[in-house]
Amino acid sequence: MNDMLTINATDARKNWSQIIDNAVREKPQFIKRTRDCMILANEAIFADMLSVYTFSATELIEEDGSVTLSSNELDLAENAATKEESTLKLAQSILDYATDFYNDFSLWSGAPNRKAHIPYVLRALLLDDIHKIGACISCQVGKN
Repeated sequence: MNDMLTINATDARKNWSQIIDNAVREKPQFIKRTRDCMILANEAIFADMLSVYTFSATELIEEDGSVTLSSNELDLAENAATKEESTLKLAQSILDYATDFYNDFSLWSGAPNRKAHIPYVLRALLLDDIHKIGACISCQVGKN
């Protein structure tokens, strides 16, 4: 990171209110403490950055006519009588998974098979609504 753009953590502490105001109203703030670098940004900027992460699922029609949706990004699948019901159930599973992942972030973010889930987890947490998450799930028909 360009040192001219970073704020020393000591200076950030001294001017904390101004730093937050700048992050919320102007632009993200880069803060450095020894070797640790952080970005402070408002929620809207973060949501915009994560908007490219969409959810997709493979749609399977079961022998009984029910619909199973299997997430392509996360290890989740849900089944219900209709595609709409399956979508909402999968959205709820995504939100539940995101919450569990975040609550034990140090464990899950370090797991090699889960690290790629981080942007999807953060996107789901920012959406925080199964209808909004469901609207982000695109489905492709699969084969049983």
